[in-house]
Amino acid sequence: MHHTGFVVPCIASVIESFCRSVRGSGWSQTWHDPIQRVRVAFIYPATPGDPAIELVEPADDKALVQKFLERGGGLHHVCYEVRDLTGELAAAMARGVTVIRRPQPAVAFDGRLIAWVVTKENLLVEYLEAIPASAGTESASLPPGK
Repeated sequence: MHHTGFVVPCIASVIESFCRSVRGSGWSQTWHDPIQRVRVAFIYPATPGDPAIELVEPADDKALVQKFLERGGGLHHVCYEVRDLTGELAAAMARGVTVIRRPQPAVAFDGRLIAWVVTKENLLVEYLEAIPASAGTESASLPPGK
């Protein structure tokens, strides 16, 4: 598991208290992702290797997460970093999972591809293309801190 995503109304107003409440070790800069129409920032885990927490803020009223926020926001998705994104999507579809967003580049991950699926149980899952083993260490899979 790479991270869990929480939809919030304003990252700047909650990131410090959110980080304290989950005992995070710090946080990243905030990115604007025009493809998903959101701003995102990551809270780093206190224990290396544990999942990060992504805060997601709608960038405008047409952001897909806006309706989720209007219903109260909160826990939105889980994300898994996978070595073979195409293979993972094929395996997910074979299990009856619905692909709702085909692979597209993610600003917060230096253009690595992400894809979105929803399970029969209505769990929203993001798959993140892994960094090739030759490109760096495990800690490089999280965005840099500010």
